[in-house]
Amino acid sequence: MSVVVIEFVTLDGIVSDPDGADGSPGGGWAFRHGPEVVAGDKFRLGATLDDGVLLLGRRTWEKFAGLFPHRDDPFSRRMNAVPKLVASRTMTDVSAWSNSTLLDGDLADAVRAEQRDVIVAGSTSVVHQLAPDLVGEYRLLIFPTVVGAGTRLFPTEHPPAHFETVSSDLAGPAVFATYRRTSG
Repeated sequence: MSVVVIEFVTLDGIVSDPDGADGSPGGGWAFRHGPEVVAGDKFRLGATLDDGVLLLGRRTWEKFAGLFPHRDDPFSRRMNAVPKLVASRTMTDVSAWSNSTLLDGDLADAVRAEQRDVIVAGSTSVVHQLAPDLVGEYRLLIFPTVVGAGTRLFPTEHPPAHFETVSSDLAGPAVFATYRRTSG
């Protein structure tokens, strides 16, 4: 089992409000480059999505549950089919999106007990709870934008962690980069 974090991120490490839905001053930074930059399997999940489980926080789950069930393209069909774990202290019903289950108990314990690969999409609060100990890989779509303020992928109190660059490729105006945890 491995934990793979996928995120849209700015040059200055901001992950909040990439679509502008939260109304933050710098929001919408990812979507200003056009829908093709963020559509489909930009994070090259492939079989990991087919055989793994998607872990989402409440806000990301609500956003995705409002989008994917109403779409019928190949990537949306995969997103609808994948088992989904929802980390929330306030939700009681996740029936609005197929194959969704509320996590019960401690988040880190649930992830450690999972047999499948765990893909965390967005869900910054979940990422912050799992990093650095449980995250084995980051797949980042890095946009050529500096926002200056917002939630960072790695908060300042984040302990040191070491990764190797596995790949980096241009993805339209962005860079798709994959980093894997090293032992040192």
